[in-house]
Amino acid sequence: MKIQNPVIPGFHPDPSVCCVGEDYYLVTSTFEYFPGVPVFHSRDLVHWRQIGHCLTRESQLPLQGARSSGGIYAPTIRYHDGTFYMVTTNVTGGGHFYVHSHDPSGEWSEPIWVEGVEIDPSLFFDDDGKVYFTYKARGTIFQYEIDVETGQALTEKRPLWPGTGGQHPEGPHLYKIDGRYYLMLAEGGTSYGHMETIARGETPWGPFESCPHNPILTHRSTDSPIQATGHADLIQAHDGSWWAVFLGIRPIRSHHHLGRETFLAPVSWTDDGWPIVGQDGMISLEMEAQTLPPHPWEKESTRDDFDEPNLRLCWNFLRNPHPEDWSLADRPGWLRLNGSAVTLDDVDSPAWIGRRQRHFDCRAATRLEFDPQNDGEEAGLTAFMNERHHYEIAVTRLEGERCVVVRRRIGSLSAIVAREKIGAGPVTLEIEAEREMYTFPYAPEGREPRPLAHGETRYLSSEVARGFTGVYFAMYTTGNGRVSATPALFDWFEYTLE
Repeated sequence: MKIQNPVIPGFHPDPSVCCVGEDYYLVTSTFEYFPGVPVFHSRDLVHWRQIGHCLTRESQLPLQGARSSGGIYAPTIRYHDGTFYMVTTNVTGGGHFYVHSHDPSGEWSEPIWVEGVEIDPSLFFDDDGKVYFTYKARGTIFQYEIDVETGQALTEKRPLWPGTGGQHPEGPHLYKIDGRYYLMLAEGGTSYGHMETIARGETPWGPFESCPHNPILTHRSTDSPIQATGHADLIQAHDGSWWAVFLGIRPIRSHHHLGRETFLAPVSWTDDGWPIVGQDGMISLEMEAQTLPPHPWEKESTRDDFDEPNLRLCWNFLRNPHPEDWSLADRPGWLRLNGSAVTLDDVDSPAWIGRRQRHFDCRAATRLEFDPQNDGEEAGLTAFMNERHHYEIAVTRLEGERCVVVRRRIGSLSAIVAREKIGAGPVTLEIEAEREMYTFPYAPEGREPRPLAHGETRYLSSEVARGFTGVYFAMYTTGNGRVSATPALFDWFEYTLE
């Protein structure tokens, strides 16, 4: 069977996976977005569907004032004795913690906080009942034993292994395989020098012997269309085969804007017990592998008519939402966003609901009813990387006239690059995405859409905008400084492939 990589496209970095019988569950980082830490389910490790989030309450995930690319870093999911555990770090809101649940698609517990500085915690449940907390700190990997009921430390914190000499050793995972303990981690920084390395020892504390063919995964200094591979997690499938999930990027002319994505590769083992990921440490967009029996899921509808009582799992808010800013009940079959003074340029929580751009060539569209009563009020559709890098097509009022505009925000520069006066009535707004360009069409009711302006994708890339996230397509409204603004009504949203 052929594996099409990435197996979870778009902004889904730092994947971690666990196996329960013939079911597989995977989580990824979410940074400043809410709800946090999506949970995916698979039966074959290739096809994944989202079934929930680990962090759905503000008490679990305080994000007020979290900087872009702050918030939730590098979760790990583990299953032990009938319970799922997800451990992570809120770098702008409390530090290390874990939550637990008997149902990964349901509600998860309140946080149990754990001592330790820096990032990337992992849990390891040993055969003797001991539980180890492993994390990155001070340029190496630290570990200590904890009481999993309380999070309290039971031993001193001890350094384990600093890796092979690459910068930023991080993302550690401890495994017990054939009676030996393997410590796997990422090195080189989560960019073009990224790599995955591994060591092993006779005890959870080491001493750890480095694998002689490290790094076991990297695409550094290659011309592969996949780059920055690393931050991996190992899993043994129910048929005995071994696999790795990990992050990577797909750059376009040395820029990537979809974010770090989730990739999959088979793992083989040498005669002396060392893992080999993919094809001697490299992977491809299409890989031939002996996989589990295929188990694809039913595809989600491309259109959301907002006719359910709750938002679909694909939607996120920017930081913790204000309940008064949105509603699916005020007008059944419509999403209502109530504008506030918060803008897209603020490190705050605007009236904003978005989903990831997951494909290079795609189209996002929405039908909007919005009649701004004051100059500056606006509502529309945005391609959003962070508060300093975003494009939008919106309906607004300027100098007393209702207009449709396209704005580009690139760092300190913000400009309306196209503007047309429009009459009353609903408007369809679109973002057409290609690998290197966004196009922004619009159409008054009853007319065919036509392009109003363009914007290059590279200005929304991580290389320009900085940070660890990817582009979102979002519906929004704002009073641009007015505390009370005209509400916006969105009839539907479509995400289709071009």
